[in-house]
Amino acid sequence: MCRLLGVVTRTPRPLTEALGELADPFTELGHEHRDGWGIAAWTGQGAGPRIVKDTEPAARSGLWDKALIGTRTDAAVLHLRLASPGLPVVPGNTHPFTAGTLAFAHNGFFTPYDALDDLIDPDLLADRAGSTDSERYFLRVLTLLRDGDAVDALAQAADDIRARTAFASLNCLLLTEQALYAYADEDPESEVSRRRGPDFFRLRYRADGDRVVVASSGVPQPDGEWSVLPYRQVLEVRRAGLRVSVHQVGRSGPRAMLTPGTHCRADTPEHQ
Repeated sequence: MCRLLGVVTRTPRPLTEALGELADPFTELGHEHRDGWGIAAWTGQGAGPRIVKDTEPAARSGLWDKALIGTRTDAAVLHLRLASPGLPVVPGNTHPFTAGTLAFAHNGFFTPYDALDDLIDPDLLADRAGSTDSERYFLRVLTLLRDGDAVDALAQAADDIRARTAFASLNCLLLTEQALYAYADEDPESEVSRRRGPDFFRLRYRADGDRVVVASSGVPQPDGEWSVLPYRQVLEVRRAGLRVSVHQVGRSGPRAMLTPGTHCRADTPEHQ
């Protein structure tokens, strides 16, 4: 299992400043989620986000500290990996996974790992970097993005996984040039959910005026300051203007935007 953290700020700033009080407790989670880490961040340099990865634990990695201090950004995704059994700790399996201007990170697992292979465009599957189920999740999203938008692609990819696999969580973050997206879902009957408890796979988000953050459990998330991202809904945070929307998707029928606005709360049921 892994931990996720995403942030969008109104103007570029050092990542340590953008994360603020979340930087240290998220780093501490690297003692348990010790199988590597990665950061994808828009820095204004190059055609895509800057990517920094390491297979060492973030809590013991000097490169992690340098990346937090030295990255100036207005939008970033951070990932701490706890590898699924049987999947090696190698750079190709380390999140975020990237393609052009897109970066993707997943918290959870599904089996069998190759259940989506026939739904992924062959050229994308042939170019995969590693062997994880998470990267295949991303490749299915990429396939769908060739004919659709990010919200629908995330929702459809999750539907495909639910239909074909046993899964623990489908929580993920997708960073594009325009926005940060988050999707939340879990199987409460999975062994991990029963062992870890009902809060482990919750994704929550917070809008502070000059920044929006979305995070897995494990970092401070005081009641009244953070909103739960309801299951099977997509959070969208636009880089331009910090507009926040929660989109209802999937089994509920046509997509509907539930909570537009800069300071929004998800007041819908947590389970759809």
